[in-house]
Amino acid sequence: MNTPNASSKKILVIGINFSPELTGIGKYTGDMVDWFVDNNYKCTVVTSFPYYPFWKVQSPYKNRFYKREVLKDGRLTVYRCPLYVPEKPGGLKRLIQEASFFLSAFFALVYLLFKSKNDYIFCIAPPFHLGFLGLFYRFFKRGEIIYHIQDLQIEAARDLNMLKSKQAFKVLFGMEKLIMKKADFVSSISKGMLKKISRKIDREISFFPNWVDTDTCYPLNNNAELKLVWNFDVNDKVVLYSGSIGEKQGIEAILDVADRLREFKFIKFVICGTGPHKDKLIQRAKIQQLDNVSFFPLQERRLFNSFLNMADVHLVLQKKSAADLVMPSKLTTILAVGGLALVTAEQGTTLYEVITDNSMGVVIPPEDIDHLKDAILNCCTSDNTEIKLNARNYAENHLNVGKVIKRMMSNMQKTVYPEPNEIQYLRLDRDAD
Repeated sequence: MNTPNASSKKILVIGINFSPELTGIGKYTGDMVDWFVDNNYKCTVVTSFPYYPFWKVQSPYKNRFYKREVLKDGRLTVYRCPLYVPEKPGGLKRLIQEASFFLSAFFALVYLLFKSKNDYIFCIAPPFHLGFLGLFYRFFKRGEIIYHIQDLQIEAARDLNMLKSKQAFKVLFGMEKLIMKKADFVSSISKGMLKKISRKIDREISFFPNWVDTDTCYPLNNNAELKLVWNFDVNDKVVLYSGSIGEKQGIEAILDVADRLREFKFIKFVICGTGPHKDKLIQRAKIQQLDNVSFFPLQERRLFNSFLNMADVHLVLQKKSAADLVMPSKLTTILAVGGLALVTAEQGTTLYEVITDNSMGVVIPPEDIDHLKDAILNCCTSDNTEIKLNARNYAENHLNVGKVIKRMMSNMQKTVYPEPNEIQYLRLDRDAD
């Protein structure tokens, strides 16, 4: 690949989630674009209005049709496209939502055909079919497509019973395979996901892990004082779940454990975030009179680092059916602040291996209430200093946003693919660059 200087490169990003969304894929896409702009790339983003994880379009973007934003002194142009946002997302409603964005984004790309070409076209999946928009744009304008898979969406829908038609899944998998065959690069965020993707198609899959800004997420030494800010006692042990409250996480287990640990008055559970199941959890906590459980809204970006540092234990929960289909986005920030991550993951999954191989968290089997209860009690009564130091060191060495994106861009700019044990399949261990 002939590569001009970054200052002359132009990048088009197509993705349903983007800044100012604070969690999930939108956060990572926003961070990536910020890095590109700060490093002299000129970026155009085709995206939706921010809705996740609230499942409603957020102010000040309500009641908009299309909107064009010119930011970063003209180096970033964002085209926001309208879409249907269901209040209670389910299988069919999610399909309609993604189809509505696909259609509105298609018209935005037609408009961009009359603008100057882009050198790279990043298509962020899910939704997986956004890759067709990238192929459409490349047909007329050329450029190279990077099809980046954040979640294995079709498998997740199947394994979580969000759709049940075998014929529909056959069609969806066929469409996905066509996109991956035609894209110039295919990438994903974990070793387990790389393996699953490689079973679908015989081609190189690049390792492009999620990242964290280790300059804005970092450890603080005033953990006890921070608890007072959020109305806890300095001697409380705060067990935090922060993120989307949906089907894949199995957050109901937190209430079950809180019920069993009522006698340990110093252990306080905090569920922070929003999602389609939050109201049900709040109602259940009231019925069970769980006064050791608090519900918080998503914290503002300026408070987020302090909020994470306030917690003593960070819960990263997943159901068995989600193993290696998704990687929890919250993990990178937990590691960056030197937090103690208590992770549910099955042995043999990427999540299990990366935590245990680097001694940077506690891993227990998913969907096991007894294990979870015992692990929380042990985490709240043990010295976990070494684990926390390992977490921060791993984030600095392997997850720093600049290092991750530079590595990926270097990979793309090579004319010959490296050996599989080099850049494409960088191991998530201490020996990786």
